[in-house]
Amino acid sequence: MAITSYPFDEQPVSEGEFSYLFRELQSTGVADTVGGPGFSVFGDSSGMQVKVSSGFAVIRGHAVQSTDTEIVAIGAASTSVRVDRVVLRLDPTANTISLAVVEGTPGGGVPALTQTDTGVYEFPLAQVNVGIGAATITASAVIDDRRFTGNTVGGWTTATRPQSPRVGRLGFNVSTKTWEFWNGTIWADLAPTVSWSSISGRPNEFTPVSHSHDWTDLNNKPTAFNPSAHTHDWAQVTGRPSTYPPSGHSHDFDSLTGKPSTYPPSSHSHSWSSITSKPSTFTPSSHSHSGYLTSGSTIAWANGSKKPHANSASGSGTWYAVWVEGDGTFCRNTSSIKFKENVRDYAVNPDDVLALRPVIYDRKTQVGDDGTVKEGRKDEVGLIAEEVEAAGLDWLVNYMDGEVDGLRYDLIGVALVPVVQRQAAQIADLSERLAALEATA
Repeated sequence: MAITSYPFDEQPVSEGEFSYLFRELQSTGVADTVGGPGFSVFGDSSGMQVKVSSGFAVIRGHAVQSTDTEIVAIGAASTSVRVDRVVLRLDPTANTISLAVVEGTPGGGVPALTQTDTGVYEFPLAQVNVGIGAATITASAVIDDRRFTGNTVGGWTTATRPQSPRVGRLGFNVSTKTWEFWNGTIWADLAPTVSWSSISGRPNEFTPVSHSHDWTDLNNKPTAFNPSAHTHDWAQVTGRPSTYPPSGHSHDFDSLTGKPSTYPPSSHSHSWSSITSKPSTFTPSSHSHSGYLTSGSTIAWANGSKKPHANSASGSGTWYAVWVEGDGTFCRNTSSIKFKENVRDYAVNPDDVLALRPVIYDRKTQVGDDGTVKEGRKDEVGLIAEEVEAAGLDWLVNYMDGEVDGLRYDLIGVALVPVVQRQAAQIADLSERLAALEATA
């Protein structure tokens, strides 16, 4: 392996040798304060171009200087967003360092740079975002991409740290405002902030020395304290009652004194099926009814499957529509406003009413508790309660023991009101149209 040394008197030194020497003395970058104006690239909306400020830079051991603001053309916009890069291009073959543009791929990312050790080396100055159909390059479209020179101690931003640094390279990061160095793997903080958790070998706990605290120094102290277990003499208790009601307790029946030998039964009732030795028929005694029928018979008379009692309407007295409650009580079906409150409109869908199906049917034959067979009525006309419920008109349905039982036929007229109102509106509309046609005939 040949050993060379230079520069010495009367010895030729190539540009490659000088470049290598200067690279060890000065890193590649713009010779300016970090973020300074040297070779800064900016857009000013003056067209498809950017401008580059004057400056001095060292590119891989070669120097380049610009004494005036230069204009660099940017290619026409593409059909997709494109990222171009403005660079200082070192070309040892041409013996030049010049401003150039590395054009990106439309729709692609930031283009890679050519950075060889002995050939072309492209030093980044800025990224230029070229929007779709852009006619000018604005200031916001340019992103600074420069790195800056440094001697033993350098300065940079997080994004422009030296590339391929040697272990121990030191510099001030203006982004984080910290001194950092390259430890061979990462840029490490030269003077990191020490926290308790970062200290190795620290004890898990400390034994407090004997000390005291003022009451005012304590945090979260209670405003009141529960008394500890203690006793009081009866004479010390104030406001005690003179007598005491007994607390809840119980006694065995055998321990009671003076208890009666027999007890009259309290008021109660029995279901008919639980009565034994009851007669199969009853001879009615002379009696009368007032108000309403007794419990049991009312529901039997109200059941629509029973044959109604042959009772003809006569006399000049007032007749009332009635309801039969579940306990057998009769009550008048009133409708005066004096019996009502919280009155408000109730929407009924005429189509739900028109969907109801009138039917004719026979009542099922009923067998009484005494075995008497009572044939149901034939050819009754009405509606099926389950079909009315399914049509969304459950407010017309009566329920018993949680099951569908009957219908409020007295409310069918209310359900028909919106049907008639809609038909009346349709008739009026058709009449107006017919009159208009006759007027123009």
